[in-house]
Order: sequence, then structure tokens, then C-alpha cells
Amino acid sequence: MNALKWLDNRIARIEGWTIIAFLWLMVVLTFLQVSLRGLYTHAHLEWANAMMGYLDWSESLVRLLVLWLTFLGASLLTRENRHIRIDLFSSLLPPNWLCARDVILSIAGALVSAVMLVACISYIRMEKAFGGNIFLSIPNWIGQLILPVGFGLILFRFVIRSLDSGIDIIKGNVR
Repeated sequence: MNALKWLDNRIARIEGWTIIAFLWLMVVLTFLQVSLRGLYTHAHLEWANAMMGYLDWSESLVRLLVLWLTFLGASLLTRENRHIRIDLFSSLLPPNWLCARDVILSIAGALVSAVMLVACISYIRMEKAFGGNIFLSIPNWIGQLILPVGFGLILFRFVIRSLDSGIDIIKGNVR
């Protein structure tokens, strides 16, 4: 279990730095687009229009980075147990059953994530067979790899959470 937590910590650190880098890249590219568009529209500077032509790929990249940030953020939130959940049982169950509820909900989350992971792998295979490019001759499927990677990370986090909760029940450390 310690090895899984060590791996989880390393992955979380990489995710955090990746999110920071992607956010900065999004801000810089969007700022450049808006600035150049404003310079061309309001100041009538032709060089700004020419520069926008060189950055025509940046809007597609920013949209793709939003998808990546969404999945990386969802993975980190799952790690911290701050993900979206519909939990009717917390108010109905007695407090000594909450740890069992955590195990059940974590297993259910892992199962849903596993199903989505399999579906995303099939989707990536179809995208790879179909072809097409996002921008700069980069195939669509490369940009969409975050779908199976994201669900794989979320699945990993749910498995760790279910193991933690299960170990707590076995040891008698009921919260």
C-alpha cells in the first residue's frame, strides 16, 4: 500500500506541475490572440494580422488544453476525495457505517471509471483508424489520449481510496 501511495504522490506532483504549465500556456496564447486581434482591428496594423496567421493553431491548442486540464483536475480532486458525488446514504446511515459506505462508493466509482476507460480506449482506436489532424499535422488521437489516461488516473485513485477504506474497516479504524 505504501508503494501505491508513493506512486500516487509522484503522479499528483506531475499532474500539479502539468496543470500549472498548461494554464500558463493557455493564458499566454489567449493573450497573444486577443492582443493581435485588437491591434489589427483597432490600430489597423497589418503585421498583427500576419502574426495571427502564424498562430492560427493556438485556438485549437487552447481548446484541447481545456480538456486536459479538466481530466487532470478531476484526477487530483478524486485523490483528495473532493470529486462530485451523489450521496444519499450519509444522512440515512448510522455513523459507524460510513466507512463501509466509503468502500462501496469507491468501488462503484472504480467500476464506472473502468467502464469509461475501456470505452475511451475503443474511441482512441477508432480515431486512430479514422485519421484526421488537430493542428500542425498532429493526429486527433494524440490530443485525445487524455480521455483514457484521465479515466485511468481516476480509476487508480478510486482503487487506492477503496483499499484505504477497506483496510480501515479491517483494522477497526472506523471514522
